[in-house]
Order: sequence, then C-alpha cells, then structure tokens
Amino acid sequence: MTRQVWTRAMLAEAGISDRAVRTRLRHGGLVRIARGTYMTREDVDALGPVGVHLARARLVGSRLDVDEALSHVTAAVVHGLDVWDAPLGRIHVTRPPTRSCRVSDDLHIHTSDLDGDVVDVDGLRVTSLARTVVDIARTLTRPRALVIGDSALRADPTAHLDLPRILAACRGRTGIVAAESVARLVDGRSESVGESLSRLHMIEAGLPMPDLQHEIVVRDGRRYRVDFLWRELGIVGEFDGAGKYTERHDLLAEKEREDALRDLGLEVIRWNWAELSRFHVVVDRFERARRRQQARRATLERETVIGARYNPLR
Repeated sequence: MTRQVWTRAMLAEAGISDRAVRTRLRHGGLVRIARGTYMTREDVDALGPVGVHLARARLVGSRLDVDEALSHVTAAVVHGLDVWDAPLGRIHVTRPPTRSCRVSDDLHIHTSDLDGDVVDVDGLRVTSLARTVVDIARTLTRPRALVIGDSALRADPTAHLDLPRILAACRGRTGIVAAESVARLVDGRSESVGESLSRLHMIEAGLPMPDLQHEIVVRDGRRYRVDFLWRELGIVGEFDGAGKYTERHDLLAEKEREDALRDLGLEVIRWNWAELSRFHVVVDRFERARRRQQARRATLERETVIGARYNPLR
C-alpha cells in the first residue's frame, strides 16, 4: 500500500476483500480513521494526529461543492497552524445556510454564510485565516482559541485587519462574545504554544502585560530577544519549552545570556510547561522579582541623595 488514505472502494479495487480488511483491522495493520476510510498503522504512527486529520481533510476537501469550504479546526490544520489540544476527531465543513447541517462521529457540517472568506490552500477550499480564527474562537475554549489565533497572526499579521469585519458579520451567532474577547488578545509575536498560554495565564492572574519578543542590547553590544519584558519594572520573563536547552553548549550559552541581562540590572524569571498548570508559582516568582527591583531602586535613590549631600570638594 502506497497511498496514505484508503476508502473501502479503493481497497476493493486493490483486490483487498472486506474479510481481509476486517482481519487487518483486528490485527492492527490497518486503522479506521473515519467511516469507510482507513490508513496503515505505519502511516498513522508516522503522521500523528494532526497529520492524520490533514490526510482526512484532503479526502473530504476533494469532494466539496463550490459553495462549501473546510473550516474551523480543520481549516487551521490545513493552514499549518498550531492546534494544541484541539479536538481532531471530526472534519469540519461550512456550507451556506440554505443547505442542511449535519454532525456525525467523523464529520461536522456547519451552516453559515462564507462571505467570500475562502482561500485555496494546496488545491483545497478553506476558510481564510481570519475567518478560521473567529470560527474557532466561537466554538473552542479560550486557551485553544488563543493558541490558534496567535499562530494565525504569526503566519500572516495582516489577518488581524479582517477580524473586525468578520466579527461584525457573525454578530448574534453562538459564541460571538467569546470570539470578540479572543480577538482582542491574539498576538502574532507569541512564538510558541507555551508563550501564548503564558500570556493568557498572566491576564487571568492580573499581571501587567509585558512587551513580547523585545530585543535588548547588552554591554558588549550583543543583541538578545527575550520572550517577555516588563520594561517599567525591569523584569524579563522566559518560557522554557520542552527540549529548549538539551545540549550542554545551549545551557552554557543561555547562562551567559542571562548573566548579561542581569548585568544590566534586569531581573530574569523563568518557567516551564509543568509550571503553566500551577501558574501561581510563576506569579509568586514575578512578585519576588518586583520586590527585589523595588528594593534595589530604593537603595540607589538613597545612595544618590547621600552622595549629593556629601561632597568633600565643596
């Protein structure tokens, strides 16, 4: 078998009987990925959940009518966006409201005006990036929607310009309030899932909003880009994703980088994936850094006043 996706008809055409299909399913050599649709176990393991969803999307997308488009999380997958934790069991299609909607274990057909927000991606009709962001923000949880929204603006920052128009067109539809909230938060400068989730946790914890991906020039002229910068507070925040510093030379380079930032008088705090689920630990770390900066600045102010009062050359 050389094709990634097989329908029952394709298997029959290849000379594989229904009985042989059942045997291969039972022994694990063949995997049912949707009704009447199969892949080899080898292909499923190689592609992973997102790759399997994309393969299914290509099959469904090749059969769409001219007034239909792949949408929601399926559109996000076709666009190549981060779809962290998003449910991938169903392929999503949107068609005009004059036609019927349908939901099954494998397919969710939505009915809505597409308003021309359809693009071609590798020969597939797909909702535009901005329309995909709004559809997802209306139907998925806030963390999932923010991750996908940030990823969309990272892929094309101009997609942000279309959000107000699409939100206005969707006014009155289920989830529009949630979508408007997410649209105010999305930021393509977040470079990873972890950074997007970190920002959401900061908002929910009431922390001041930092600048993202800010470039800092250290004393020897080198330039470093930091994940988060609270400029007024003098605090740098860094999210350490899985595998970010796996080699010894990476660890040494990062230590050198952090020392250079601290030499500028900046506080540097770090957190990892495990701490995202208990973000109060990060909040406490931030507050300690803020107190240290306040104490340092108070000391500098006192020393400046004392120095001004005592001048042996007067």
